[in-house]
Amino acid sequence: MAKEVKTGLVGFGVVGTGLVQCLQNNQHQIDDRAGIPIRLKTIADLDILTPRDADTSGIHLTTDVNDILNDPEIDVVVELIGGTGFAYDLITQALNAGKDVITANKALLALRGQDLFNLAHKRNRLLLFEAAVGGGIPIIQALRTGICSTEVDRIYGILNGTANYILTRMEEAHLDFDVALIEAKAKGYAEADPTYDIEGHDTTHKILLLSQLAFGCQIRFDDIYREGITRLTFFDLQMARELGYRVKLLAIAKREGDRLDIRCHPALIPLSSQLASVSGVYNAMVVAGHPVGTVMFYGPGAGGPATGAAVASDLMEVARQIQRGNQRRNDYSFDYRNLAIKPVGESACPYYIKLNVLDRPGVVAQVTAVLAEQSISIASFIQKERREPHEAVPIVLTTHEASESAMELAVEKIATLDSVVERPFLIRIENLQ
Repeated sequence: MAKEVKTGLVGFGVVGTGLVQCLQNNQHQIDDRAGIPIRLKTIADLDILTPRDADTSGIHLTTDVNDILNDPEIDVVVELIGGTGFAYDLITQALNAGKDVITANKALLALRGQDLFNLAHKRNRLLLFEAAVGGGIPIIQALRTGICSTEVDRIYGILNGTANYILTRMEEAHLDFDVALIEAKAKGYAEADPTYDIEGHDTTHKILLLSQLAFGCQIRFDDIYREGITRLTFFDLQMARELGYRVKLLAIAKREGDRLDIRCHPALIPLSSQLASVSGVYNAMVVAGHPVGTVMFYGPGAGGPATGAAVASDLMEVARQIQRGNQRRNDYSFDYRNLAIKPVGESACPYYIKLNVLDRPGVVAQVTAVLAEQSISIASFIQKERREPHEAVPIVLTTHEASESAMELAVEKIATLDSVVERPFLIRIENLQ
């Protein structure tokens, strides 16, 4: 029986540093609960000279990942480099070498995960990824074990701290998107290239992984409807609040018979909902099903300490199985249920519609007539005064439930009206019921 679990870490950035700190600061608690000492033997990174806020004495530092892959003493490889190319090769080689693997790489798992899970199953190794979704929020473990007996009906939530911070600051400080993004970068909450976060890629990767766990089906990333937050303005957030809502970048997955409605886009959600109170860089996920009912998970969605702690929890799970001499069982097959992805055009919900129109008689009547042609009824109407004599007038409508396809047809026709100065802007309304 092993006397300790030896680990190799690939990637010594923010999360890697957080992991080292966690293992050092909580060593006795971690070892006691794992049932066996966990030792970080080797760290591989292209840059091993820059000082980190972590004690690396007694740890072998290298720029060659093969020092980890070819070391027969290393039981577990932790991949924290990101990307979908080299990271895929690294995990494949580690599994083939008989090593368990832990990763925080949600993009890789969303795009190529099934191949890796199948390989882990074939090699009788574990491939764990608690840190891939929600930072320090234990949502993966909850779906795997805590509520695995629940028949999940839907999952929805706020899964990206960068986007949520930007929307929070836009509303609080009356900022438009570009200004709030600059602030987020200055505070370190947004990358130099924030596309991954603000266009919804990161959120879509996460809802894909959560949905595969919750619904037991395989999902292709390209089949998920995705929309980012870059077109939102402070005016939109102001109008949403006036209507009793708050705008969030929302990930949604709902099972409807043998189909799955899965999307990522901005949405107006009721101010009275728990999700509406989630601000700044925090994340929250709601899981609803039978018999457990509705459960919400909330906490820091990113950052070195929180995500490093999630990696450490996976290390403890591997260590327990090594200590018990258990044969590994990778349980991420995602193939016991065949659910087709519902086309977004068939989705239905109420809508927020923003129009900028010339102040002419009959404009509103023209717009409502086009909506009526598609059997779309208006729930509320707000018209703001123009600031300058020749300035376009902003109008906001909300509708009762309408299909996506009908709304798109209506928007295309409204955009051709002479009095409408630009294409109408839509935001879906989700009442979270």
